[in-house]
Amino acid sequence: KPCPLCDEAKEVLEPYKRRFILQEVDITLPENSAWYDKYKYDIPVFHLNGKFLMKHRVDIQKFEDRLGKLELESE
Repeated sequence: KPCPLCDEAKEVLEPYKRRFILQEVDITLPENSAWYDKYKYDIPVFHLNGKFLMKHRVDIQKFEDRLGKLELESE
């Protein structure tokens, strides 16, 4: 902290908050050392349904496409 890129990403995703659950992971905590080792130079990182989606900045088109597909699968 602070993480301006994380704050920017959360702002971009705000309009979608009713369609998914945002779980933030603090990679600096000892229990998250595996995430730190993997992503320390690439924050923020986004996974959707446990699968890597994007890093550094929100690619809104990619996010919308993947979220839409997941919503269709769950119907």
